[in-house]
Amino acid sequence: MARLITRRKLLLGLAASTALAGCDSRAASMFLSGMGRWNERVDRLLFSENRLAPEPPASELTPEAAFPSYFISDSMPFAPDNWALKVGGVIARPAVFTLEQLKRMPQTGMRIRHHCVEGWSAVAEWNGVQLREIARMVGASRDAQYVKFKSFDNGYYSTWDIESSMHPQTILAYGMNGRPLYPDHGAPLRLYSPVKLGYKMVKYLTEVNFLPTRTGGYWEDQGYDWYGGV
Repeated sequence: MARLITRRKLLLGLAASTALAGCDSRAASMFLSGMGRWNERVDRLLFSENRLAPEPPASELTPEAAFPSYFISDSMPFAPDNWALKVGGVIARPAVFTLEQLKRMPQTGMRIRHHCVEGWSAVAEWNGVQLREIARMVGASRDAQYVKFKSFDNGYYSTWDIESSMHPQTILAYGMNGRPLYPDHGAPLRLYSPVKLGYKMVKYLTEVNFLPTRTGGYWEDQGYDWYGGV
């Protein structure tokens, strides 16, 4: 995490220096864009679906009141009474899953350290269903190279590469610390994985789409790294 934050600050500093040296904002933007692509190539080379994030001991669990929560709506989002997860895109069997249906699928649990781009980290236990189990059930096409996650939190969304999406520790979580997810942490369902930074973890999940082409994200469209790997 420290490596990624330091690298981002370095890139921003270099861009600022470029601007001070007389280059226009377009040149600085092109510089950052190019370095972002380089950063993604490096992260993809380091990524392995067989490399699992270590699980900290239970003694390192962050007290729940101290685990930061975040949403972009003016007030805390609550799921509509008819909430269900819609799964679409380049798949053989488009589907809609209720929370009860998701809970009946094979469950995965893990204790993982969460990393935020702002520099803090926290540990919690999560349980839910692996995204690759959902991909199997709906018959995701080999043409699906990206997965787009949409939220009912004021249009929040993010898009991931398929490799990170299919990592065995990437789950759609409906539980935190041994109980159902609370609204402040993304109830009824949120995306979670130790292979990405916090802003990639879409809360209040409502839609998952397997796509052949890449799209952006709420923060990514504002300049954050698209890949966002840890």
